[in-house]
Parts: sequence; C-alpha cells; structure tokens
Amino acid sequence: MARSTTSDARKKDAREKIELGGLIVKAGLRYEKRALLLGALVDLSRRIKVEAGERERLMAIGAEAFGDDGE
Repeated sequence: MARSTTSDARKKDAREKIELGGLIVKAGLRYEKRALLLGALVDLSRRIKVEAGERERLMAIGAEAFGDDGE
C-alpha cells in the first residue's frame, strides 16, 4: 500500500512538472537559458507579493493567452 501511495505521488509530481514545462513552451520561452527563466520567475514572485494589482494584470494576460484552453 505504501509503495502505491509513493508511486502515485511521484506520478502526480511528474505530471505537474510536465504541465509547468508546457507553460514555458506556450509562453514562447522554450529556447531561453534556464538561468533567465528562473530569474524571471523569482522576480515575478517578488513583484506579485509587493505590487498591488500585478497579480490581476498578469492573470488577465495569462487568461488571454490560454484562450479557449479552459484555464
């Protein structure tokens, strides 16, 4: 039973990472350096915590990029 739970958790983790990678591709950043991507994400994390309205602005951009994807 414990092995099944561990296996399920690993599968869920792998699926989440694949989906997150897909977002990088969808954003048109597939060929950027990993350091740039991480830097952008760290900066983003800081900005959405400090700047009022930044989260909503970015959510609107993301929703438009998804279009009919249902996200």
